[in-house]
Amino acid sequence: MRLLVLGGTRFAGRAVVEAALGRGWEVTVFHRGQQEPPAGVRSLHGDRTAPDGLAALAEGEWDAVVDTWSAAPRAVRGSARLLRGRAGRYVYVSSCSVYEWAPPAGYGEDATVVEGAEAGAEQTDYARDKRGGELAAVEEFGADHCVLVRSGLILGPYENVGRLPWWLGRIERGGPVLAPGPRELPLQYIDVRDLAEWILGAVERELSGPYNLMSPQGHVTMGELLDACVAAVGGSAELRWTDPDVILDAGIEPWTQLPVWVPPGSDLHDALHGADVSRAVTTGLRCRPVTETVADTWRWLQDIGGTAPMRPDRTEKGLDPEVEAKVLAASAEGVPGTTP
Repeated sequence: MRLLVLGGTRFAGRAVVEAALGRGWEVTVFHRGQQEPPAGVRSLHGDRTAPDGLAALAEGEWDAVVDTWSAAPRAVRGSARLLRGRAGRYVYVSSCSVYEWAPPAGYGEDATVVEGAEAGAEQTDYARDKRGGELAAVEEFGADHCVLVRSGLILGPYENVGRLPWWLGRIERGGPVLAPGPRELPLQYIDVRDLAEWILGAVERELSGPYNLMSPQGHVTMGELLDACVAAVGGSAELRWTDPDVILDAGIEPWTQLPVWVPPGSDLHDALHGADVSRAVTTGLRCRPVTETVADTWRWLQDIGGTAPMRPDRTEKGLDPEVEAKVLAASAEGVPGTTP
């Protein structure tokens, strides 16, 4: 198979490239030249936001294109329009954020979506831009030749958003760790490598349409995630499970200050950890154990010196140590039914 990846040097794009190379595919990577792609690819350079920035893609044919763009959708329209007729399938890595807020627990791909940003407009907000990217891809390639990957929380090696790396770094510091309860809180996420493998399988199967892509509900809990972090890192960290109300009353922001976590029963939890992924599962989605995701991410962090690269267009993640210490000091008891 001949694959073109737009980007391909960071996180999701890089995982797709590595998975395709592992399958023996012929891979072309179109990027700005700021980072080295994996060995074994053909590199083309260009900037999708610049005039004539797609010139390097003027020739060539591919079986599929994978695009992870998340800013103004005109970049998706431009690349899809240029590649139409020279690529068999356009895979756009979108987001579950495209669903109109707040989708109910158990929402499927037929849930109401937001109005997409106009393909020629400036950057708006993440949800409208991602939906605009979906519409641009479908408009240029046709619905039967587009795969819309509505991913949720993505974790794993190369993460440049700062969620799992922050937890691993915090646990490495040791001591009492504010662990947001309850332990049994169900989470949904997708290991970036499982995302990549499903995408390649979708190309092989000639799939089309939207797919929610994250682990099935019940795949992991907050307790299992943080236990895996402690096991991977080792050291002196002690998880102090803390009631959600205590955390919220302290003014701590779910999702950003305590990455991954959102309080149970909230619209945010239903939206981020309550999707129906049966369509993806029936088309080949397989999710590795959380222990593997965490251990491999920790190993990658150690290999690059312990500090994960961060995307400049994403908010800073993590909890200030002083705030954490105050909340732990003020809360002598953990979540009922768990070990403090």
